Amino acid sequence: MTAVNVAALTAAAILGAACGKEAANADAAPAQTTGAATKGSPNTKGDGSGPARAENGRGQPGGGGSGGGQRSQPSITLASSDVAVVRRGNIEEGVAVTGDLRPIESVTIRARLEGDLVSVLVREGQHVSAGELLAKFEDSEQASAVASAKADKLAAESDRATAKWNLDQTTELFKSGAVAERDFKLAQQALASSTARLAAADAKVRGTSSVLSDTRAMAPTSGVIQTRSVENGEHIGRGATLFTLVRTNVLELAAAVPSRFAGVVRVGQPVLFSADGRSFSGKVARISPMVDPTTRSVTIYVQIPNENDALKGGTFAAGRVVSRTIQKALVVPTSAIRLTGDGQQFVYRLAGKVIDVANVQVGAVDDRVGVVEVVDGLADGDRIIVGNVGTLGRGMQVIVAGEEGGPAGGRQGRGGTQAKQ
Repeated sequence: MTAVNVAALTAAAILGAACGKEAANADAAPAQTTGAATKGSPNTKGDGSGPARAENGRGQPGGGGSGGGQRSQPSITLASSDVAVVRRGNIEEGVAVTGDLRPIESVTIRARLEGDLVSVLVREGQHVSAGELLAKFEDSEQASAVASAKADKLAAESDRATAKWNLDQTTELFKSGAVAERDFKLAQQALASSTARLAAADAKVRGTSSVLSDTRAMAPTSGVIQTRSVENGEHIGRGATLFTLVRTNVLELAAAVPSRFAGVVRVGQPVLFSADGRSFSGKVARISPMVDPTTRSVTIYVQIPNENDALKGGTFAAGRVVSRTIQKALVVPTSAIRLTGDGQQFVYRLAGKVIDVANVQVGAVDDRVGVVEVVDGLADGDRIIVGNVGTLGRGMQVIVAGEEGGPAGGRQGRGGTQAKQ
């Protein structure tokens, strides 16, 4: 074999080896691409990696995504408490109110005159009735003045009776011509003077009697003695505080509600509230006609019957004014309602074992029990996801613990597990 032939054969061998290597690389490329897609498949750890996300970049509820080839869908395992069923029920819409319960009336009883107390008859916490004697001043001077005024009144009554009799007699004589007209006029004037003196004597009796009554401190209304500021034997000045009396048979709560609810609250509406671990009810008694310019709120006054003194004044109470009650409404837990970036409300609904997204319109909200009325978007019996269970999205597979085909107990992590397909 010549040298030329040997060189030609060597070049052909090198060229063939290179072509075979390129072919091998081309065949291996699809396999490497498939492997990369599997490695980068979405997870459910809530880190936002992978194509399957709960929301897209615009804040909209997202789907699981669909890539080329055999891309797997993510899945999540939930506890049975993470899934709720849409049911019909009654819902109460209302306005929350809080505040301290105050007695409907608080009266400060003061001394009307200066003097010495000879007896104080009540103590703190004692129930008293309207008109009951609470304390007594020394009253000998006032009693003497009343007795003198009454004696003057008796004398004035006697003088008037005599003047009246004289006028009657003079009138008869004047008609028969037995007396002059002058005597008749004098008899009329005597009666008028005696009548005036009687009126003055009667006014003096009333005045002195009023002073005498001021020596006795009486309860102006029924209630409970809150404070007693005096003791027996004290010398008290005019206007000094003796007692504080409160009416506890009715308590009142003054609460501020946002002005946007001013048109919802009405006088007479029921109010349900709790205090000291017990439930009570009352009603809206009055509503302020003005909005506070600082807080932009309206003050409402709620009255609560308290005949047995079950509640004490000053107790903190929290409740709600029931504005309306809706019968047989579609209700879901408040924690099931979610918001997109543009404010659209939606829920994650289970279509079999796959998550779907349902846009909803809500109505009344009952914060007391944590439910909301769904006006549109759901049907009775739909299953929805409640609470924060991690990142969710349309098309994700769901396994509910304890149900057929799911794990017997517990959740396998909030983030879920990735399904291998």
